[in-house]
Amino acid sequence: MVDLGLTHVALPDTDLTASIDFYGRYAAMKVVHDRVDPATGGHVAWLSDGTRPFVIVLIETEAVEHPLVPISHLGVGCASRDDVDRLAAQAVDEGRPVWGPTDSPAPVGYWVLIADPDNHTLELSHGQEVGLTVESAKRDGG
Repeated sequence: MVDLGLTHVALPDTDLTASIDFYGRYAAMKVVHDRVDPATGGHVAWLSDGTRPFVIVLIETEAVEHPLVPISHLGVGCASRDDVDRLAAQAVDEGRPVWGPTDSPAPVGYWVLIADPDNHTLELSHGQEVGLTVESAKRDGG
């Protein structure tokens, strides 16, 4: 099998253990590949939620100089608005920066932005119509 299309996003990371825990709890992701890069000696982990052939690549670095900050973000769909609310409340309890939740018109849906341990932004949403929009574009020849 050959990988085609968008396969990953790579992010610098200062604490892989903390980030792996964060993405496990907030995005249901787990490590699918873990190694020490022979060229740099840096630790690298690939995380996936198993729903599609796509990973977040976390690359250990000394510092993160340019984190994904709002409005740049990674987006994850949740099963319900209650899940978005529960995870937003959990992030507030942990003292993480949180923006929202916000209820936006279709196709955006209900969403919240949460900072990960390196201040990269994760969007959790319910009711975003990404899959429907992509399928509609394919049917319409896009």
